[in-house]
Amino acid sequence: MIPASKTHNNRKPWNWLVYQSSDEFLNKYAPHYKGSLYDLGCGVRAYEPFFLNFASSYVGIDWGSSIHDTKADIFADLNQPLPVEASVADTVVCLSVLEHLSEPQTLLNEAYRIMKPGATMILQVPWQWKLHEEPYDFFRYTPYGLRHLFGKAGFKDIEIEATSGFFSMWVLKINYFTLGLIAGPRIWRAIKRAVFQPMWYIGQKLAPTLDKLDKNWAVESQGYYVIAKKA
Repeated sequence: MIPASKTHNNRKPWNWLVYQSSDEFLNKYAPHYKGSLYDLGCGVRAYEPFFLNFASSYVGIDWGSSIHDTKADIFADLNQPLPVEASVADTVVCLSVLEHLSEPQTLLNEAYRIMKPGATMILQVPWQWKLHEEPYDFFRYTPYGLRHLFGKAGFKDIEIEATSGFFSMWVLKINYFTLGLIAGPRIWRAIKRAVFQPMWYIGQKLAPTLDKLDKNWAVESQGYYVIAKKA
């Protein structure tokens, strides 16, 4: 298995389970990465080395005014038509981006337009997740909403998978809540972190096993992956 998130700067002691799960799904979908791969909302291009193990080229597209240190090849507002020719992409990926767009249907319509016939799109979104990057956090998507938006854009063979069960979702919520309690003088912050870190680690180690008790992950998942094709 290639560690897709190995160099991701957001991987921390309280949330590494998110990136471990992401690695599992991104590696699972590896047969779909090929040819010219376009990353919509590429940010700092954290996953470029991973995708280039499979695709022949990588093109990052993102908004120039992002809070991230964006390193895009093409700067564009993802809520608007993209300055990219039609039918050029063999693969399109979009990870943790759609929730930040005020016009998500536009992005999916544009992704479809720039894809070649038979090309694949892989998209990831959170579901049970805290507000982040405010005020640019607009939506959370159910599997039914995702299927509707993808179908409206013209995609076929739409597959949606939950990324976690009930227990992983709640462990991550608790970890982020307790992270917010680490405040005050330096000595108190150190004490609180020393108390919380073992809890963060044990919870994240146990949660995937406990998730096996959850027979319907989609109901309270941390998020979803979508794979869809252009006819």
